[in-house]
This record gives sequence, structure tokens and C-alpha cells, in this order.
Amino acid sequence: MERTEPLQVVICDDDPVMLQYLRELTEKALASEVFAVRTALAPGELDGQARSAHILILDIQMPEQSGIALAKAVSRENKPDGVILFGVYGEKKDRVVLVRQYRYPLGDYVYEFPAGLVESGEDMAAAGIREMYEETGLIFTPVDAGACSRPFFTTIGMTDESCGTVFGYCSGEPTSAHQESSEDIQVLIADRAECRRILREENVAIMCAYMLMHFIAGEGDPLAFLQKE
Repeated sequence: MERTEPLQVVICDDDPVMLQYLRELTEKALASEVFAVRTALAPGELDGQARSAHILILDIQMPEQSGIALAKAVSRENKPDGVILFGVYGEKKDRVVLVRQYRYPLGDYVYEFPAGLVESGEDMAAAGIREMYEETGLIFTPVDAGACSRPFFTTIGMTDESCGTVFGYCSGEPTSAHQESSEDIQVLIADRAECRRILREENVAIMCAYMLMHFIAGEGDPLAFLQKE
């Protein structure tokens, strides 16, 4: 899903000339997507602003709080940026919902689980219900996954971004009617045999691959392991 809300940018610099320059440059570069630009505040206030930001531009040396200290404080709070949806389909609970999506960096289609961003005011379950409907047209009923539902970091060598997995059951008929015009997504309902073929022959996102391995290694309801939590 593409982000529809404006970007929130926090710029921190105790030099007023540099701060104004960075503000003007950022507003020009991001146009109307700039939602907020704030200067250095008291450490507590600054932390709150930074935690809700999409982009941080930080001066290293500031009297109230260094940019490094602020970045560390923000990254310690692990809130999910997105959700990945493990949806089980069918009366026998023997199939999963996948999407085959065109990814421009590869110039090719990639098999993935439905996924998307957690919007402001949403918890992971609400984001999962919305994203599943938007991408596949299916009704998604999340289940309590205990510790497995908390967010985990994705690419820790580059970013503090984290995603949570929402597990649940799907019903209804797949449709692309609710997808955004910019999305090129095909919806698939795959059994274990098809998932084995996909892992052998197709482009697969890494997190999807791990989850498919778990699926094909088991029998019966793939969400039964959550009852042991």
C-alpha cells in the first residue's frame, strides 16, 4: 500500500541559519508531503516529536540533546511500521493467501504474503483487516498469536523499521477491485503442493519464504501452533 498521509519531518539543529536552510530545502524537495518541521525542544518534547516522524534530520552536537542520543532514544521504541498477513483459507484450513506483486527494483513479479503499513491510530489487527481487504478483497479474522504477534526488526543493518505478523483466517472470494491503481497485484490461494513449487521456481520475498517453509512442513491447521502459546 502507498502512504496517503503527508510525511512528517523533524529537523533538529541549534543553528538558526542552518535550521532555516534545511527547512526550506526539505519543503522544496518533498513539496506538499512535508507535514511538520520542528527545531530543537526540551529533550522530552523532542523525543515525542521524533517518535512520530517519518524522517529525522539531526545535528550531531546540540546543547539540549545530541542527534546521536535522540536517534538511539527513538530506535529503542519498537512500534510496528507495517504488518505481514498470514491468512489461512478454506474449510480444511489447508491453503494460504498469497500475492504475486510486480516489484520495480527487480523488474519482475515476487511472491509475498499480503502486507502493508500500519496507519495512525491503528493496531496491528486493524491494519491487517484493512490491508487484506484492500489487496485481496477477502474478509480477514485475526487470532490471538501471543508473543508471536509482537513486531520484529526487518533490516537492522540499515534501519530500525519493524513489522509484525498478523495470523488469521480468510473467507470470501478474491478480487482486485479494491487495489490502488498503481498496484500490480495478483491474488492466489495456494495449497502445500503449490507452495513447494513456488519455493523451488519463483521469486519469493525472504519473510514469505520462511513462513511458507513452516506451512509446508506441517499438517492440518497451520495456526495450531499458536494454541501452545
